[in-house]
Amino acid sequence: MQIAYQGEPGAFSEAAARQVFAEAGPVACKTFEDVFDAVEREQVACGVLPIENSIGGSIHRNFDLMLQHELVIVGEVELPVVHHLLALPGTTVDQIRRVYSHPQALAQCDRFLRTLSGVEIIATYDTAGSAKLVADGDMHDAAAIASARAAEVFGLTPIKSSIQDFEHNVTRFLVVSKPGRRAPSNAQADKTTIVFTLPNEPGALFKALSVFALRGIDLTKLESRPIPGRRWEYLFYVDLTARDQVACSRALAHLGEFATMLRVLGSYPSCKPADSGLAAPSPIERPA
Repeated sequence: MQIAYQGEPGAFSEAAARQVFAEAGPVACKTFEDVFDAVEREQVACGVLPIENSIGGSIHRNFDLMLQHELVIVGEVELPVVHHLLALPGTTVDQIRRVYSHPQALAQCDRFLRTLSGVEIIATYDTAGSAKLVADGDMHDAAAIASARAAEVFGLTPIKSSIQDFEHNVTRFLVVSKPGRRAPSNAQADKTTIVFTLPNEPGALFKALSVFALRGIDLTKLESRPIPGRRWEYLFYVDLTARDQVACSRALAHLGEFATMLRVLGSYPSCKPADSGLAAPSPIERPA
């Protein structure tokens, strides 16, 4: 089985693809759009796409692409993300004048990057691709933020490790496939992702959310995205628990009675991350 992912070998998306199927053949794609195209053309069985990071937030481009394509979500993966500052062997931090990485990785390492003086921060299409850029260009005055595996793949050395702002840095990936294809897991679907629009009238969102609250259905994510070409109108993306399929179906039927658009993007088994052995994160500090 082949699974498409965005980036170069050594990207975190490649690790997520291998987590979906340990024996899968990961297929590297230049862009997120290329991942969708590879799945739609049946060049691969499914694709793995980052959708949310616990530090940097949502990857909005993939929300938008989900609506533009007729693929369905068949699974999800959560991957701990540890960032390293990678450079050519022998390079020191004092020699670094440029740091390359994906915008999400740069955002996740903002505190560390602020400690570097006289260094240009340059956004690229991929973390592992940034490592490849430094290696291929023989750049002794540059570094990349990427994974430890990317260092191995491209012959770089970690000169600073675990540089993300918070120790508990996790990215959630969606597994997408063409409708009707076999899901990557035989586990029962207990999560559903939907997108809908509402009429612009008082209480519309309250009414929409009440169809789930009245049936005891938990919403694990709610996010709005602008509707292109329609000023100040929004799409609402929702992740909800779907353990009671009857209650979920009735809630969606109820929502469909007044939503101006409703689409189910997929019902799938939620990720059950194993205990990492790390201590629980400290509470969020609030001002006195």
